[in-house]
Amino acid sequence: MSSSIDSTAIKIGSQATYKIQVETDTTNLVVFPEGQTFAPLEMIESYPIDTIKNADKFNLIKKYGLTQFDSGAYTIPRQKIIIGQKIVFTDSLKVEVNNIVVDTTKQGLYGIKPIIEVKKKGGNWWKYLLVTLLIIGLVATVLWWFIWRQKPLTEEEKIALLPPYDRAKLALQKLDESHYLEHQEIKEYYSELTLIIRKYLDEKVYDHALESTTDELIYRLRLLKDGNQIDLSPETIKNLESILRRADLVKFAKSAPDVALAELDRNTIDAEIDHVKEVLPEPTEEEKLLDEKYREEQERKKKRKKVWITVGISVFLLLATFTGFSLKYGFDYVKDTIIGHESKELLEGEWVTSQYGVPPVTISTPKVLKRMPAPVPEEAKQQVDMTMFGYGSILEGFHVYVITTKIKNLGKNKIELEQIAEQSIKMIEQQGIENMLVKKDKFSTPNGAEGLKIHGTGDFPTLVEGKKQKGEYTILLFNADNVFQQIVITTEETDAYADKIEERILNSVELKPEEE
Repeated sequence: MSSSIDSTAIKIGSQATYKIQVETDTTNLVVFPEGQTFAPLEMIESYPIDTIKNADKFNLIKKYGLTQFDSGAYTIPRQKIIIGQKIVFTDSLKVEVNNIVVDTTKQGLYGIKPIIEVKKKGGNWWKYLLVTLLIIGLVATVLWWFIWRQKPLTEEEKIALLPPYDRAKLALQKLDESHYLEHQEIKEYYSELTLIIRKYLDEKVYDHALESTTDELIYRLRLLKDGNQIDLSPETIKNLESILRRADLVKFAKSAPDVALAELDRNTIDAEIDHVKEVLPEPTEEEKLLDEKYREEQERKKKRKKVWITVGISVFLLLATFTGFSLKYGFDYVKDTIIGHESKELLEGEWVTSQYGVPPVTISTPKVLKRMPAPVPEEAKQQVDMTMFGYGSILEGFHVYVITTKIKNLGKNKIELEQIAEQSIKMIEQQGIENMLVKKDKFSTPNGAEGLKIHGTGDFPTLVEGKKQKGEYTILLFNADNVFQQIVITTEETDAYADKIEERILNSVELKPEEE
């Protein structure tokens, strides 16, 4: 196995071709490096593997296109190659990236362009809105169809809406259409016939006609006549009494009058219904008004019932939906989704990955970190060059800072991390954090940079003067020659989403490897 590069000195942005050559027999599987494993150089293209057969062996050639956009001397790290069951490494290679010489006498110089604010993408909110509107529309359609829609009346409902006289006449017509007399079902025929006249009398003359015996009903009719409350003729009362008593004999004494007499009794009932209608007094205006109010009250009751049913179903659906999502995602998550929670919005929002400071610190954060004034004393500015980028503040619960500090005239000596740690703790103490619990651990970034992690808890200041709240802090420290870099994260201890935000930030930290 061997590795080489076509040029050890390139210009900024130019491509250098890195080649790895492996000779092995035909039975071995060879796995070449993939991804950005050539940092600090950037891989811009991975070429297909060239294969040359040489007797019983294969000669495999893999090429990569590399570049860099900052001038300086860089070292391509060793690359891991798997050949069969073995792991081998290439040698590291040094590449010089040179500036492009610009003739300033011919090249025009221009002022720095202002910062342009980029509009944030709209996201997928319209999809959630569309789904919500569809669900609301579906529920509204179901409620309208089953509750609010004017349903077509059934035959029984249409009959119930008729006046008592019309209902009685219609009932007699239906009795004629029955086959009681054809099948000699005299008892059933008289039961229906007397029920028709009793219902009519119950609604228009005496409101206990249905449950009264024949004697009680006839006595009540005569009493109403004698009291001049209804002008029934003696013949009408006599005919009704005769038919009712004959019906009692049929039902209870098993009497069996012939069909002709039954038909005659039917016609008599028909005529007596007309007679009763003729002698009934016309309803007064007050009675008509009471009937109208009664109908209006019934309509209001129906409408009120529909409203309560609609409200009940809607509340049930909301509670069922809330309960279902709470069981799946947790009560607090669903509550925060409905009401809103600042940390949840930060966690689920569109994160920004960018580089801050020189040398750069690559980090992903919920919001873009903005340049902030560095807290460097006036007397130290000649010796210390500090840049600071941040979002939020300790008073608001969540904040993150990226600080790069360069000590001038320090030579190649590294600043000890323990010394930086003490200064970092003092820095956040000066912002009002009390009762700090401090822990120290080693920390490694995904690209292998080693540093120190300081973390713990404390009493943090709040926007309310004199009030403290429990909080957590994490400080990452890295050093290289005369430069040290700090990443400071503070969160509320009770924030359910803070740990996930912090974990995502820490997993995204990458540093530019030291140049050899």
